[in-house]
Amino acid sequence: MARFKVALSGDFRKPDGSLTFPMFDLAPLQDDPAIEMVWVEPVDGVIPAAGLEGCHGLILLAPRFTTQSIPASGTLMAVARFGVGYDNVDVAACTAAGIALVITPSGVRRPVAVSVVTFMLALTQKLVIKDRLVRGGPEGWAARVDHMGTGLVGKTFGQLGIGNIGAEVFRMAAPFGLEFIAHDPYADPALATALGVELAGLEELFRRADILSVSVPLNEETHHIVNAERLALMKPTAYLINTARGPIVDQVALYDALKAGRLAGAGLDVFDVEPAPADEPLFTLDTVIAAPHALCWTDECFAGNGAADVAAMKALAAGRMPEGVVNRAVLTTDAFKARLAARA
Repeated sequence: MARFKVALSGDFRKPDGSLTFPMFDLAPLQDDPAIEMVWVEPVDGVIPAAGLEGCHGLILLAPRFTTQSIPASGTLMAVARFGVGYDNVDVAACTAAGIALVITPSGVRRPVAVSVVTFMLALTQKLVIKDRLVRGGPEGWAARVDHMGTGLVGKTFGQLGIGNIGAEVFRMAAPFGLEFIAHDPYADPALATALGVELAGLEELFRRADILSVSVPLNEETHHIVNAERLALMKPTAYLINTARGPIVDQVALYDALKAGRLAGAGLDVFDVEPAPADEPLFTLDTVIAAPHALCWTDECFAGNGAADVAAMKALAAGRMPEGVVNRAVLTTDAFKARLAARA
């Protein structure tokens, strides 16, 4: 049997050839005699089909995977994203070609949940403002009375989404004495009950939450689901946190609400345009804490994402179904089943 050929997008390497993320352990692939590892460089930000000819799997970082990325050889079984976001992958094209799209929920679950809790604490304790005060000497110290924080006991913490990450956030936030509420049309009621979470309607979530965190994927249903009308429902003392994807929140509407004092603050790790421009209006507000889509970037997160993608490739090489498949329908297609059976 021919060796299982795994391609990695070129942005996993620096220009000098060293790994971009050293904690991504490639040894299980490199040391397996049944696996061949190659690199494929994007062209104008897109993975070219020519670079994937004869490949069975692709581990993908930032480049896009489109219909133009699908090799004519017909060997490609899976695209494994390094993370859980897959807006850079044409899912329909993958499914039509019998290619599984794999993500890494186990790798990001805890690190992203930690990011949400970090924002929650930093916002309610006014950490960034107080950091600025202490650096201002006695004059800054004298102003500390004007920047009182907000206690968490008895406050309502809301999640838009109670999936892999949303559920973990609730687990981590349990010791803070918060009331939990969530909206998710796909929620498991039994899970919500076990976590002590009240499931509610979308508008009710916005009305009641003192801290509202966004943990849903970006798609047609969720694009600008956090809009001017829903922001207007929120308490002026409430905080919004977005660690999911920028376009889920109407960024202009959020700025307007914050600028007018209709919202107390926001913690944002994601933006409409990334990298966000330096003149982004949100960055002029003291009530905003921002991170460059990297708050969860830790050795733990990247090691976990890498291990999950490697495990998916190893499973496929052995003729087994990988974990974390997004387009589950592809698993029953003749094309995918034939490729998998050929590896068994």
